[in-house]
Amino acid sequence: MSICTPSSSSSSSSSSSSSESSSSTKAWIVHGVVVGAAVAVALGAHAYLKLTRSAKFRSRVVGIIPARFASSRFQGKPLVQILGKPMIQRTWERAKMATTLDQVVVATDDEKIAECCRGFGADVIMTSESCRNGTERCNEALQKLEKKYDVVVNIQGDEPLIEPEVIDGIVKALQAAPDAVFSTAVTSLKPEDAFDPNRVKCVVDTHGYAVYFSRGLIPYNKSGKVNPHFPYLLHLGIQSYDTKFLKIYPELPPTPLQLEEDLEQLKVLENGYKMKVIKVDHEAHGVDTPEDVEKIEGFMRERNLP
Repeated sequence: MSICTPSSSSSSSSSSSSSESSSSTKAWIVHGVVVGAAVAVALGAHAYLKLTRSAKFRSRVVGIIPARFASSRFQGKPLVQILGKPMIQRTWERAKMATTLDQVVVATDDEKIAECCRGFGADVIMTSESCRNGTERCNEALQKLEKKYDVVVNIQGDEPLIEPEVIDGIVKALQAAPDAVFSTAVTSLKPEDAFDPNRVKCVVDTHGYAVYFSRGLIPYNKSGKVNPHFPYLLHLGIQSYDTKFLKIYPELPPTPLQLEEDLEQLKVLENGYKMKVIKVDHEAHGVDTPEDVEKIEGFMRERNLP
């Protein structure tokens, strides 16, 4: 499996890819309306409920792609080649097409990744190896940026076919929900992925706020089998944060559910903060293991994606 040789055709291929795939997600759907505040149990969550709505509310937005070389499941994953381009480059190209992002940067602790990204034109912020997850890496990168932003979008580097419309959708959802500090996206879960722990599931309340995330199948019925008639939801991983909350996040101690499931978004919910969720029509193609590379390349060939 080959690793990083940056492609120089990011601009033209990015545009072509957009025309092929954006039609499938033209109609992303934002679910839910603003409701009463949740009880906040950590570091002044109620302050967010006092924000004044204005034309400039959460208007300045930066997209950050956290990338690290070390990975227990897939060493060097951001640099793996997918049809001739490093995966991190494909993710960056897709993010650059989102209309709500004022800037897109890669945040990494690895010089090999940084060199690769600079080679195809990306802005790079070097971060420390001590970051425990992508959210903390985004926070460190945010502090090092010269410009000030209201919203940070954490764009997963292992979703190289992420739709620009999905990025724009979670940004607009957070801008429309002043009682939420976090927003993310889900899509329909395929039955064959029901018990895959690498495919994170989500349940949402009737107003479009997250209730829980799990590596197991949720909800789980008495039969112990997948109900073909239930609309299970797959978490896409992309998420946006109010920057005031992002500064607080690293100071919040790890929580029991977060540690048990190894899912950072559970720390947000366990501390009483609200998370807005949108449902989108998007076929997720995350790369979690080396075997996933062949699958995504096959998908791209079938649809003649460059």
